[in-house]
Order: sequence, then structure tokens, then C-alpha cells
Amino acid sequence: MVIGLPAYISATPLGIVELLKRYNIPTAGKTCVVVGRSNIVGRPLSILLSRNGEPGDCTVILCHSRTPQIQHFTLQADVLVAAMGKPHFIKADMVKEGAVVIDVGTTRLPSQTAKNGWKLVGDVDFETVAPKCSYITPVPGGVGPMTRVGLLYNTLLAASNKVYQ
Repeated sequence: MVIGLPAYISATPLGIVELLKRYNIPTAGKTCVVVGRSNIVGRPLSILLSRNGEPGDCTVILCHSRTPQIQHFTLQADVLVAAMGKPHFIKADMVKEGAVVIDVGTTRLPSQTAKNGWKLVGDVDFETVAPKCSYITPVPGGVGPMTRVGLLYNTLLAASNKVYQ
């Protein structure tokens, strides 16, 4: 993936890239901030968004739980991806007006109103951040289905022997 050869790409980053394509969200020349450095989401996504082509050609800033003054970086983001695993970590004062916000986080929190006793929440405080965004993904129902698309795409690649020949 890093050098541009055919590869299986982590399903969630692949789904995010496909989401950007399908919604015709331009990324070339934009600043993308990825909050989270996991080997399955943050790092692969930072590579995909920095590659030549659309979606891509971003200036990518990779932040994590130990990034000092993280708000300084998130406020620069034209595209902000929250993949840290901390519920409601991204607040409205951390998001630039008109930004595209992609919430990858999924955390179960206890809920008195939910039938099953819990609700699924993301890394973004959706209610306060959404009014500032040009696009925002919800949790649940945003990136999760796109991860499934990425899994199916990788399965198709495996079945057709297009990666390892």
C-alpha cells in the first residue's frame, strides 16, 4: 500500500476513502487531520490521504492521545477524522467552520432510555459539532457500513487473485 502496489487495504480506511469519492468531497490541497494512530485506521488512512490522486493529495497531520495542544491541529483541518476511541472527545471548539468530519469512534455507553441498556457513541460530540460542518458522519450508521464495503472489496480482490499473483 505504501509504495502503491496492489494490496489489501484496512477495511475502515478503504471505506472512508470510498465515502469521500462517492460524496465528491475534494481532498486535493486540503489539510486532513487524523486523530488516532492505530495500525488499522489512523496510520493507513494517513497514508491513503497523502497519496497522489483523488481522494488524496492532502497535507496530513497525524495526532494522538499524547499530542500536546491537539486543538491547534484540529482547527486547521479541512477534513477531520476522529479515530481515537474516546467518546465525545472532539468538541465544537476543536472544529473549523465548514470542515468535513468523519467519526470512526464506536464506544458503548450505559443508557437508561435504550432498550438494551446502552447506546453507541462516536469520538465526536455530534450535537455540538454538526452545525459547523459541511459534512459529518453519524455514529452509528456512518463509517461502519463503509467498513463492511471495504471488507467485501478485499474479499473480492482475494477471490480474483488480484493482489498476490
